[in-house]
Amino acid sequence: MMTRKITHRFLTLFSILVCFSIPLHAQVQTSLHSFQLQQVTLRPGVFKDAQLTDKAYMLALDPDRLLAPYLTEAGLKPKKKSYENWENTGLDGHIGGHYLSALSFMYAATHDAELNRRLDYMLAELKRAQDKTGSGYLGGTPGGTAMWKDIAAGKIEADTFALNKKWVPLYNIHKLFAGLRDAYLIAGKTQAKEILIRLTDYIYGVSLKLTDQQIQTMLISEQGGLNEVFADVSVITGQNKYLTLARRFSHKEILNPLIQGHDELNGLHANMQIPKAVGFQRISEVGGDADYGKAAQFFWETVVNNRSVVIGGNSVNEHFNPTGNFTKMITDIAGPETCNSYNMLKLTRHLFEKAADVKYIDFYERVLFNHILSSQHPARGGFVYYTSMRPRHYRVYSQPQVDMWCCVGSGMENHGKYGELIYSYQQKNLYVNLFIASRLNWAAQGLVLSQQTKFPDEETTKLLVEAVRTGKFDINIRYPHWVKAGRLQIKINGTEIAVNARPGSYVKLNRQWKKGDEIAIRLPMELSTEALPDSSHYIAFLNGPIVLAAKTDTTDLDNLIADGDQFGGYRARGKTYPLNEAPILATNQPDPEKYLKPVAGKPQTFIAPELISPAKFKGLELIPFYKLHDARYMIYWHQGDLKDMGK
Repeated sequence: MMTRKITHRFLTLFSILVCFSIPLHAQVQTSLHSFQLQQVTLRPGVFKDAQLTDKAYMLALDPDRLLAPYLTEAGLKPKKKSYENWENTGLDGHIGGHYLSALSFMYAATHDAELNRRLDYMLAELKRAQDKTGSGYLGGTPGGTAMWKDIAAGKIEADTFALNKKWVPLYNIHKLFAGLRDAYLIAGKTQAKEILIRLTDYIYGVSLKLTDQQIQTMLISEQGGLNEVFADVSVITGQNKYLTLARRFSHKEILNPLIQGHDELNGLHANMQIPKAVGFQRISEVGGDADYGKAAQFFWETVVNNRSVVIGGNSVNEHFNPTGNFTKMITDIAGPETCNSYNMLKLTRHLFEKAADVKYIDFYERVLFNHILSSQHPARGGFVYYTSMRPRHYRVYSQPQVDMWCCVGSGMENHGKYGELIYSYQQKNLYVNLFIASRLNWAAQGLVLSQQTKFPDEETTKLLVEAVRTGKFDINIRYPHWVKAGRLQIKINGTEIAVNARPGSYVKLNRQWKKGDEIAIRLPMELSTEALPDSSHYIAFLNGPIVLAAKTDTTDLDNLIADGDQFGGYRARGKTYPLNEAPILATNQPDPEKYLKPVAGKPQTFIAPELISPAKFKGLELIPFYKLHDARYMIYWHQGDLKDMGK
């Protein structure tokens, strides 16, 4: 992508966002700041390709069809009929909210004029609908206006997936809230700010008529991350009343055990809880609420360390399974949900910026490469809902005019914001977090830095200083945990330097940088294995941070490209092959990765004929999972005798 000069508008927006990123209380000195998407351009590579594929999917959608639920609910005639699937069966409008966010991210990242035009058009039509209601309310939920009047009158009936007999209307309206916030903060649209504040004021007005207990009853129903957005609005406006609203919309049944360090997540709907934790962290940042921060931190630790599989995702059939028994992760076809990882990355970003701890970026990288990147079809586009961990199962991909799942909405966002954490900064010092081909334009410091890499197909990356202002500063290079101590190599302008840092830290390079300086980095990747969290006999292979998988066959791939079945189209409902007929690792010896042999001429490709059994599977190649599509596959392998396996 061509380098573009940052416009005055984007610089103005950047100053707004810097203020937004600073909590109302003092930050600790270790805090890092992210660059805005306008400042980071992807260079040719797998992430740039994924970004462009996503953009094409977004442009295939019709804004007027996405707007139809909002206009209808406001009493206006829509210009076109609504999409079907989840968009006309009760969750009407949720994709429209996601679309605002996706347009904002992709426009900021690519500067595409059509994306900008669509964003302006969407906002103008939403304002027209909001003006028509006259109250500040805006939403796509059928009968939403009447529902909120009932709630204000104290008529509240809630269960996990419904509120007043509507399909998760709080979750639905959260997508609109988040889309409006992103349109303002990411894309600089002042109209979005106006709509957002009017809508927040409407909900705030309703809240004044309710007791805390009534609001907690509402929060039994899935609510997305309303508490996060309300905290954001408090920063945007400088008004503390919205932070109070954020606290009141924090689900205490989830919050209080987390504050005490108790994991009571077994059996809960996973993606109902993750956005709440993001909100807890945001409230902590904005208001200095230590307990909220403690809850968010504990939530991250227990989900990452006890509930996540090798690709970084979590949940079976959308729910947290028992930490000591991951059997269903293998036997069920509905493995980690993409929305879960989308939200875990949001929480991870917040925690990383606060603590500057490499463990967060290690996890972020694991999820980004192995779940997020793999969740979009690289050629024709389309998003994945469930990534099955069941041996010899497969994934299903959405199509733009048919499928309107939650993971379509978050999927459109995912691939437009790859640039958000490649680099960070602290004062005038730069941090290189991820090894992704990109260019950073840090106008405030006069620094233009490009990263040239084919990672992970090659275990190297090169940083080139294209422009720089006079003066010393640090360029800090992440030393990942997956690179062994003493193995990371760095050369500056061809001269190797001593690396005294340890894995899990940053290598600090302090000097007076000049135009043309080159930093060459070698990141030796080693093969390893990782067991399921319950320490069962199932293991997966990795090369560095990259999960390896084997394509087994392409038989019985029913609904590979999803149909419009409301509650079944996103499931890979083709035949499930018996587990005792899947390939296994024919050894219980330690270090099975030593049997993997690289295939000449194929980057990150391995065979293991001495390890894999039975004979018909001995020729299987293990490749990066994100490259494996349109096929059945193996991520987790059973070690031992076939008779020990189930069906």
